Amino acid sequence: MSNQDFVRQLPQSASLGASAHLVRMHLDPLLLLTLLAIIGFGLVMLYSASGGKPGGEIPSIFTSQTVRMGLALIAMLVAAQLHPRFYQRWAPVIYVGGVVLLVLVLLVGVKVKGSQRWLDVPGLPRFQPSELMKLAVPMMLAWYFADRALPPRFKELGAALGIIAIPTALIVLQPDLGTGILIAGAGLSLIVLAGIYWRWIAYAFVAAAAAAPGLWFLLQDYQRERILTLFDPESDPLGAGWNIIQSTTAIGSGGLYGKGLFGGTQSHLEFLPEAQTDFIIAVIGEELGLVGVLALLSLYLIVLARGLYIAAQARYTFQRLLVGTLTLTFFVYVFVNIAMVSGLLPVVGVPLPLVSYGGTSAITLMAGFGIIMAVRTHRAW
Repeated sequence: MSNQDFVRQLPQSASLGASAHLVRMHLDPLLLLTLLAIIGFGLVMLYSASGGKPGGEIPSIFTSQTVRMGLALIAMLVAAQLHPRFYQRWAPVIYVGGVVLLVLVLLVGVKVKGSQRWLDVPGLPRFQPSELMKLAVPMMLAWYFADRALPPRFKELGAALGIIAIPTALIVLQPDLGTGILIAGAGLSLIVLAGIYWRWIAYAFVAAAAAAPGLWFLLQDYQRERILTLFDPESDPLGAGWNIIQSTTAIGSGGLYGKGLFGGTQSHLEFLPEAQTDFIIAVIGEELGLVGVLALLSLYLIVLARGLYIAAQARYTFQRLLVGTLTLTFFVYVFVNIAMVSGLLPVVGVPLPLVSYGGTSAITLMAGFGIIMAVRTHRAW
């Protein structure tokens, strides 16, 4: 028997090496490596932002984040192994369960810093049910549109808006306006991907502009203050404008190449608030400069391009809509955080994906990437 005949008789996975092993595990190599690079970058910057020094004592926040990222990777691995049929079949159950949890948050949730966003279940870690809806809302909408003719008709559009409005309203009541806007944005992104007519989008913008004055009075006092501060942060430099002033100062002081890793002053001298969470991009800009920020943005763009490619290659409507929406939602998180820290948008408490300190959001994001990998690698429906 020739060597060629021997290879032909082997199972396909045995002749493809490491790449085939990743396929058997239902992992997309390019997406996985890019995500690992972002996580590694984020851990290094978190180590610096939390006061760590080379050879010094490891900050507890860094250890905690490392554990959380490990859990997030496990969530991604598990989500990637499940067939896309599983997500389509269970989408309504996951959505309804998430809505029930949001109602429980308003009734018996734990209040932290004036917001009631958490559930404390005995025997389980405290968790934030609104994070689940970042996956449940796109999944439910993709399920709803999967067997319907596209573009959607007006009646179907109304039902889809209802699916978005229920969890969004419950989250805004916590209050958590930032997460509510992101979840609503994710749902609206899916509707756009479903092929909604452009004239309807134009009508929606006109309606939103007309409703803006009324919505202003529904905002909390601190939310109005954030919007006003966006236009004139110097009006209250030691109060509401402090965050934006210090973040833009840190970014600007970094210049092209930065002050060097662990060499930042704004964060290490505690001028920059929330340096480990919402404003960590300012730490990157100060210590690594424009070059460091562009390097991170390049990694994010690779994730965006890969996700959209997987969406375009998906065979079924449910898969295309879900993957496309999860990918665009990830990009929106990146855009909102950087625009917020740069003074282009009001501060709404959106972390930088996979870089800012936080556990629940990272686990949700990585589970979403696991779903994207599942669609890519489970080719047979």
